[in-house]
Order: sequence, then C-alpha cells, then structure tokens
Amino acid sequence: MSSTSPRTLVTGAVALALAGAVALPGAGASAAPATSHAADKDVRFSTFNASLNRFNEGDLVRDLSTPDNAQAKVIAETIQRTNPDVLLINEFDYDADHEAAELFRSNYLEVGHNGAAPIDYPYYYVAPSNTGIPSGHDLNNNGVIAGGDDAFGFGAFPGQYGMVVYSKYPIDQDAVRTFQKFLWKDMPDANLPDDPTTPEPADWYSPEELDVVRLSSKSHWDVPIEIGTKTVHFLVSHPTPPVFDGPEDRNGLRNNDEIRLWADYVGNRADSSYIYDDEGVTGGLKPGSSFVIAGDQNSDPKDGDSVEGSIDQLLQHPRVNTSVTPSSDGAVEASALQTAGGFNAAHESPAEYDTADFAEGPGNIRADYVLPSKDLRISDAGVFWKTTTDPLYRLTGTYPFPSSDHRQVWVDVSVGGKR
Repeated sequence: MSSTSPRTLVTGAVALALAGAVALPGAGASAAPATSHAADKDVRFSTFNASLNRFNEGDLVRDLSTPDNAQAKVIAETIQRTNPDVLLINEFDYDADHEAAELFRSNYLEVGHNGAAPIDYPYYYVAPSNTGIPSGHDLNNNGVIAGGDDAFGFGAFPGQYGMVVYSKYPIDQDAVRTFQKFLWKDMPDANLPDDPTTPEPADWYSPEELDVVRLSSKSHWDVPIEIGTKTVHFLVSHPTPPVFDGPEDRNGLRNNDEIRLWADYVGNRADSSYIYDDEGVTGGLKPGSSFVIAGDQNSDPKDGDSVEGSIDQLLQHPRVNTSVTPSSDGAVEASALQTAGGFNAAHESPAEYDTADFAEGPGNIRADYVLPSKDLRISDAGVFWKTTTDPLYRLTGTYPFPSSDHRQVWVDVSVGGKR
C-alpha cells in the first residue's frame, strides 16, 4: 500500500491477509477477531482530545519512539483507566508512515502504567488531515500567503492536530469513507463568511478561493466497526474552534457547518444527497444504520463562542440518542474553584457536563461528544474528570496540564443482533 493511502488498519495475520495492509510489529495472535466480545454486550465508545500534537513535523514520532514521554504516559494511563473498546484521539499528529499511531500503541497503550492494565487495540485507522496543507491562497485576507491560517485547516505542517481511531473490534477498511476534500461551497445554504467592509454578501473568500476551500478543518471519517453481526459507523471529526478570526466569524461559521455535515449525513436521503466522499461516492448513511458520532466538536449548547445552535444540530437530531449525558464531579468542582474572569459563574450549561478546562477565555465548557444513534441503548456514560481528593486527579490536574485541557468522554451502548 502506498504510504499516502487513507486505508490503513489491521495487524498481524489479519493484516497480511488483506492486500496492501500494513503488518505492525509485535501484534502476533492479538490480531485475531475479538471473539471474547459477545455481540450483545455493552461496547464502550470514547473520544479524547489528548493534545498529542507537536510544534514541528516529526516531533511526535520522536517523543513516542521511547516509552519515557511523560505526557504520553499520562494519556495512556487515562485510556487504560477508562478501557474503551473503540476510541477516537483528536490532536494526534498525522504522519504518512503511521509511525506515531503504531508507537503510541506499542510503547504506551500496551504497557501498564501505575497499576493500570495494558490495553490492546489490534485495529486502528489513520488518514491525512487538512491541517497545515497550503491552500495557495490568502484565506485570512491579511495580504500575505503564508502560515497556518492560509492552510486548508490551521496547522504549522501537514497533519498537525490530526486524529486516530483505535479499536478492539475489526474495522471494515474497504467501507471507510473520508470527506477531507469536500468543498464548503458545495453544502446547500452554506454559512460562508462575509467581508463586513464590502457591500457584497458572503464575499470573504473570492470565487477562486471558494473553488478550493474545504469544509473540514481536519477531516470527517465514517469508520465502520464490525461488532459481532452488527456494523456501527464511527463518525469522527474535529471541527475548527469558533475563535481566532475577526468580525466575519469565518471559524465560527465553519464550525457550525462542520457539525452540520454529520447531522445531514445521518438524516434522510434528501438532506444528505449533496454529500460526496473522497472517492466521489455521493449520499449519506444508509437508512437504519447504527452509528456513534464522536469528537471534539468545539461547541457548547449554551456557553462559549460557537454560533448559536451549532451543537444542537446533533443534540436535537431525531436520530441521535441523548438519553444519558456524560458527566463528572470533577467538572463541577473545577467550575467552582476556577473563578478568574467570572466565566464559569456566568455559564448556563450545567457544569457537570463540561469536558474542557478553559479556566480563562470562555471558561470550562462542554466541547467533546459521544452521540449514539437511537437504536443503540445507552447503559452508562461518563467524563474522566477527577476531583482534587481522588488519587487519579494527578492525571488531569490544572494548568499546565499533565495530559490535556480536554477530558476523555465515554458512552457504553448495547450492541447486538443483525441490522
């Protein structure tokens, strides 16, 4: 397989059986299908913006090449403590040879930390990210074509702030769909930004720029997870933060439409007919399919800087199960203790649902989501945010964080039966 292919995943004997797949060292018998998981058992899906991004290309591979990186050990222990079956990690730098994904698994996840049991993921998926890929245009309209602001997604180098999916269950690699190159202008009624200094509407980007500007700041992936006889589509993304712009609110509007893509994708055929993937296949998710939408959506229902109603496109979607909201006691405590600027005191969303520790700026908000389809019953859910009296508080802490300014979110769903 070409190192630039978005299809990468399985390991050991299974990998060797698939044309072009990459066999990963040390997988051994662990690559066999996860037969220990009954098809009707609870399956834990999780998202974690782990801040495993670096300032320079290659730095993450360097840091993960030994088992001694302090941050990576904390991130790995957190994952081991929650033990998800299917996991999305946001802000994980992409490299074409997938070294970082392999090294994090072998040097950190498969090594126990402070009494936490090692965790084995025989399958993973990585693909390119729009971050740091030069657009060749002055997208921030500052008169210079240079830097991360003029890339298809903000980043200092191609793949910075990327993502990776790890799974204990097989991934149907041939059925994965990616939407990295979908153009923003091709979304009907797209919220294209307007230059407030001119009388023309929605003219922040020139016609030439609109012909290349992509919707996804990183990418959107539909990763089918095979759990017994059932397939669950893991719909993952990381919309841009709705800040770092000007009165045109180009990032806030883009965040809104990045969230909308999944809302349309799981909707009816009319809603999703405009969508095309990177292979040119059109349309959304097959009606009746099971799914879990996951990722750092950078949007709180009531607080923060996102466009009003952005995350409600998912939270109020008729196909999305919101019967249980992940929560934690640690978030409640942090909201009360972090009073600088008065941000948290002014919030409307319940503090127990917060997933990101932004003590200054917008304050602590709910930014990270795991949202199953309504046919998947939620049996439990949580946010890994410990109180100051908990021995595991050392894994979250306060700024400068030992791990990340985001907290891991997980949801247990009952998966079984045939589609």
